[in-house]
Amino acid sequence: MKKLHVISLILIIILLITTVTILVSYTQSSNEPKANVYVGIAFGGNTTAQAKLIIDKTKSYTNLFILSSGINPISTNQSAVEEVCDYAVNAGLNIIVNLGTRTRDNWDWRLQFYNTSKERYGDKFLGAYYDDEPTGIPFDWDWPTFFTRNSSLFYGESRLSLKDIHYRIQLSDINGKRPDGYTQEAEWYHQLISGNRGFNDLKRNNIPTFTSDYLLFWYDYLAGYDTLFAQIGWNHSINQDISLIRGAAKMQNKDWGAIITWKYTHPPYIDSPENIYNQMKTAYNAGAKYITLFNYPYNLTDNRYGILTEEHLNALERFWNHYITKAAPNSAQAEAALVLPKDYGWGMRRIDDKIWGFWGPDDKSPIIWEKLNKLISQHGLRLDIIYDDPAFQITGNYSKVYYWHEKI
Repeated sequence: MKKLHVISLILIIILLITTVTILVSYTQSSNEPKANVYVGIAFGGNTTAQAKLIIDKTKSYTNLFILSSGINPISTNQSAVEEVCDYAVNAGLNIIVNLGTRTRDNWDWRLQFYNTSKERYGDKFLGAYYDDEPTGIPFDWDWPTFFTRNSSLFYGESRLSLKDIHYRIQLSDINGKRPDGYTQEAEWYHQLISGNRGFNDLKRNNIPTFTSDYLLFWYDYLAGYDTLFAQIGWNHSINQDISLIRGAAKMQNKDWGAIITWKYTHPPYIDSPENIYNQMKTAYNAGAKYITLFNYPYNLTDNRYGILTEEHLNALERFWNHYITKAAPNSAQAEAALVLPKDYGWGMRRIDDKIWGFWGPDDKSPIIWEKLNKLISQHGLRLDIIYDDPAFQITGNYSKVYYWHEKI
């Protein structure tokens, strides 16, 4: 009789152990991403304490931490950078590090940090975020004023000389004719980005390069970036931004993501928690490999988590639990592509947007605008927007291809 009790007790213990093992295994597996995707915070705070606070708050529902301190005090303090990165990796997070652009004073230790991070953090170190908005910033410069005030500066033999572009603009002003193409402008942007000394240091040392932009992603990739984040939230069309960045990434065999950034240039800066939730969901379903929330500034708000409120962080947690760990993306591959003219650097944010920042819209712009909106209405997130470049084979990548000048 006692022997029977002992056997029963052993069976109960085995059953309990098995049940606990299954539950633990399920809990662990159910918290793992269903796709190869990184989700997290782009931290723009000022102190290591602020960084650790947001890491502790979000580490159970994120797997990425971007130290976005390029213009903040942390970026000039090597020990602070290492302290934050150590803390994030020990919390189980992958890291991308932004220490600003190359300067004479600080670049040596920063480059050394990037190099040693490959060994120090292993696969958790994903790469360097370098030179924010490399196409967007020059695109939106006030070029007419620049040409008027600095005419003596752009006549020279430098690879970045604007002499030929300025001559084309002057000639157009005289004869009223627009250029047939924009190859010179495209080449100038390419030289501007690909010739950056800090960027080249990273490439020579095989450090994966990341940045974000809000237009002309094709040309950021073409200049050598490995991964781009589309800036979501600037009151642009999220569908159009995704079509542009995903198309560029697919054709050039690169990775892409989305960074949810400001909607306003004043407090509260960022969109509502529900809208951000939907933006993350849209980017995920479209196949984004990286989805991040831009958390800056810290010093203009009393919230200890920067501009992200408890409600924003709850939305991020809900997104992780309901989508990242539960469902695969449903619109990751485009079925159709709109093909734009080669070197046609039109901003496409509105029908009267500029071309390469130097020119106003031309006769192609309204044609493309109409077809773009028609195709987005027809295909939604299943549309990519790409460029007619013989270096990249379009055939076989899409079931439907629409060239800008053809009837739909």
